[in-house]
Amino acid sequence: MNKIIPVVQAVSEAELPKVVKDITHYIRPGLLQLAALPPLSLYIHLPWCLKKCPYCDFNSHEIQAGGALSPDLENRYINAVVADLDASLPLIWGRPVHSIFIGGGTPSLFSPASIDRLLGDIRARVKLDPDCEITLEANPGTFEKDRFKAFRAAGVTRLSIGVQSFNDAHLKALGRVHNSAQAFAAVEEAAQSFDTFNLDLMYALPGQTIAELERDVQTALSLAPPHISIYHLTIEPNTYFAKFPPAAPNALPEEDTAYAMLDKLTELLGNAGLERYEVSAYAKSGHRCWHNLNYWQFGDYLGLGAGAHSKLSFAHRIVRQVRYREPKLYMQNALMGNAITQDDDIKHKELAFEFMLNALRLKEGFDPITFFERTGLALSALQPGLQQAIDKNLLFQTPKSIKPTERGFDFLSDLQELFL
Repeated sequence: MNKIIPVVQAVSEAELPKVVKDITHYIRPGLLQLAALPPLSLYIHLPWCLKKCPYCDFNSHEIQAGGALSPDLENRYINAVVADLDASLPLIWGRPVHSIFIGGGTPSLFSPASIDRLLGDIRARVKLDPDCEITLEANPGTFEKDRFKAFRAAGVTRLSIGVQSFNDAHLKALGRVHNSAQAFAAVEEAAQSFDTFNLDLMYALPGQTIAELERDVQTALSLAPPHISIYHLTIEPNTYFAKFPPAAPNALPEEDTAYAMLDKLTELLGNAGLERYEVSAYAKSGHRCWHNLNYWQFGDYLGLGAGAHSKLSFAHRIVRQVRYREPKLYMQNALMGNAITQDDDIKHKELAFEFMLNALRLKEGFDPITFFERTGLALSALQPGLQQAIDKNLLFQTPKSIKPTERGFDFLSDLQELFL
């Protein structure tokens, strides 16, 4: 095991805010009474990328020199993440980890040796389920032959490849660093290296037509991915596109066209045997992403790394945490055992909405018993939103299931708002 050596450059311990709390703070009496704790996942954020995409509002930071991470920076960042985990262990003692997701940024910029070391240090500290799903996000512009095989050898069991499009013009408009040939090669390499993997696409791109979307989907299907995630391109605040939105002739498609695109891609993927199980996810049998399912089912997750978020349950409360966002500041603080900048209980009156915001993304919805187990609340806490949703034909309820109707799935934001 690599020894963690704290390195402090710009701040002293006395200057840091005291956000870290003793375990007794979390287990003290409170309003909730949870009978059992939900499944636990780990999320690990590796924040660097080759280039910041104009639509991206994630916590990602461009590599400044040479287009590669230095071994020293990789090592120091992994040291910080492991120190962050060490400080968090009292909050998750005895709880097995069902999944790990390494996201970014572009995690595939890290060497397979660094990922191997990271996963080894995690295994030394927490109990992983025998079939623990370990996912790594990768971009086509950051791999070479056999790199994916090396990630598999390091312990990664599932790859998520950010293709976005197989159309070179659209890739250029999105500011991606790869071209269609690299995207095709990356997916082929993933198929050879992994039993399961995910292919990310986007639709409603600048200047995109329904015919072009159909070609993207057909190209993706020709590579036989067992799982595809497809996201509607939206203009997020504080992004380049928010300041300089795509203009004609490459403006974003009209709303009606975007809905038609969604209908077309759902039809094509369904015909290919990929079932839409979540609002943006399609999978063959046995290939659903367990980590994301845990989010949507209001499970717990410990987030490590710059800007990472956590949601953790205790007997009498559910808390959310946020880590320092800027990588240098995160490393400084994490190496001193204080990576957390926000740590708050989820308010009792907000729990029902928080649960529904997640669970309604699932086509199969949820069991009312799960609502009680994950929130400690009676089903009556969902009234009157539940009745309004049923009256508007947005939800369907049985004694064992509450799930969106086809209309509710198509107008998910409207459905979620009823529970605010």
